Amino acid sequence: MELSKIDLGIILGYLVLTVLFGLYVSKRASRDMDSYFLGGNEIPWYYLGLSNASGMFDISGTMWAVTIMFVYGLKSAWLPWLWPVWNQVFIFVFLAAWLRRSNVMTGAQWITYRFGTALGAKLSHIIVTVFAIISTLGFIAYFFEGIGKFATIIFPWDLVFEMGPLLVTSEQAYALIVIGVTTIYTMKGGMYSVVGTEVLQFIIMTISCFVIGYIAFNSISAEQVASAVPANWKNLFFSWELDLDWTGYIDSVNTKIEEDGFSLFGFLFMMMIFKGIFASLAGPVPSYDMQRVLSTRNEVEASKMSALTIVVLSIPRYLMITGFAVLGIVYLGPELQALGTGIDFETILPIAIQKFVPIGFKGLLLAGLLAAFMGTFAAFINAAPAYLVNDIYKKYINPNATDKTYIRYSYLSSILIVVIGLIGGFFASSINTLTLWLTSALYGGYAAANALKWIWWRFNSYGYFGGMLAGLVAATIVPQLFPDTTVIYLFPLILLMSFIGCFLGVVLAKPDDMEVLKHFYKTTKPWGFWKPVYAEIIKEDPEFKPNSDFWKDAFNCFIGIVWQMTFVLAPIYLIIKEYYSMAWVVLLMIITSIVLKRTWYDKLKIQ
Repeated sequence: MELSKIDLGIILGYLVLTVLFGLYVSKRASRDMDSYFLGGNEIPWYYLGLSNASGMFDISGTMWAVTIMFVYGLKSAWLPWLWPVWNQVFIFVFLAAWLRRSNVMTGAQWITYRFGTALGAKLSHIIVTVFAIISTLGFIAYFFEGIGKFATIIFPWDLVFEMGPLLVTSEQAYALIVIGVTTIYTMKGGMYSVVGTEVLQFIIMTISCFVIGYIAFNSISAEQVASAVPANWKNLFFSWELDLDWTGYIDSVNTKIEEDGFSLFGFLFMMMIFKGIFASLAGPVPSYDMQRVLSTRNEVEASKMSALTIVVLSIPRYLMITGFAVLGIVYLGPELQALGTGIDFETILPIAIQKFVPIGFKGLLLAGLLAAFMGTFAAFINAAPAYLVNDIYKKYINPNATDKTYIRYSYLSSILIVVIGLIGGFFASSINTLTLWLTSALYGGYAAANALKWIWWRFNSYGYFGGMLAGLVAATIVPQLFPDTTVIYLFPLILLMSFIGCFLGVVLAKPDDMEVLKHFYKTTKPWGFWKPVYAEIIKEDPEFKPNSDFWKDAFNCFIGIVWQMTFVLAPIYLIIKEYYSMAWVVLLMIITSIVLKRTWYDKLKIQ
């Protein structure tokens, strides 16, 4: 990519600024463990919300989103349900409050709060720590793949070199450099550094998104888009089959659709709903999203923070995603058609930046995208060492060490995790492959045990350990047994194996200690099947009231999912100039916002 000195200066200046900021806040962050990993629970919820949004705005995910928008059009708005993105709705409606009431530092520490300290609880504590580390390593590999492809097109220098028997390509070399810089400022500044830099990154990214949206809106007419895409590309809805034929436009896109395994779109949608309910009820996985919830001041701010993430993330991000996708379709379509097969669609984003963004703004945008990558990566690097240091070293090895010792081991843990994750990144095949494995296989193994832990009193620590262990084994083995099957379609089998592990643990072991269950139920106040525990509590506290908000929460989740989709669809319809559809979406946005204001926001209170 041809970059001016101005653009390069902006990019390099930003990288230097983030490192200096991390060093600046390092003294404050290193006061104690709470300060390092949770910011001392003193960071305002709106900063944490902006930080959380920035952490979800990563390069790999953006490249993937631009690719699927290019290929699937309006139907791509459904594909983030693979994660599912609406787990954030479940979090802000009720799970953020439930989680924050625990007053713990990590998801593994939460296990002690839920299951106690017996052998089964210790096994569960270890298995969730293992899951947190494995998922972080998977995401590092995912980030490594994305930032490498992106940075090679940004920077003009060829950095191929040999490292022992390994030939390091330019993609890998640039990824190593950017990840190294990010690790330094995160390691030094902890949560303060992560949140501070991510708020700055969010501002840069938002400006960049509006610039790209403006360029696309003024460069392309509705007629140009219509003539460059096949029938049904602009149709949000679908039947059993995708019914999207790129023949005569860009023939190789049909091959891409076949490779993705999304042709039976109706069946895919059913799988996303099925998976989404379990994955969302399970709550946030032990990574940066959970860390933000635990970092808030109280349960009300935890809920507000999670809702703010949806609002500030979706509109600017989809202005950029749609802008780049339609610019690529209209102006790169003939060129891509001429190339025939073998197109790497994941490079559409950097190619579009090279061709369509002017000098100055190009540097700002590239700095913003690097910022987005660094923010997400930093969030994982801040969250993961907490599990090794707080949940392994402090709990089992050296419980009486000084805070300085724990912080020092946090530095060491960060480096170790990054190095192991990078080794995995060298062998990753593509962003899409990693995305599907992370969302469908690994998180499929997480869903069963972590949904049951909230809602069923008899679900004991051995059930949790058995479900998590079975899920991790299934997530590793099942995709290998069915290599030609898209991973999302294997989710029911992985979930079933995890449920079997859960129920074996429940049947073969006693219930957990009633005092532990009473403390958990009384402080967390979940709904679900807790009648025996409730009966014991009211013997001591006749005034205690159980949570009767299941139907209200279910209603708010449904409204929240619709509400979230309006923030995705409004910018898409704006960029492709479908104003009639946009007007209906905005009307729906207003209606759902009013409903949530009355049924959710107005009823927030500290229990």
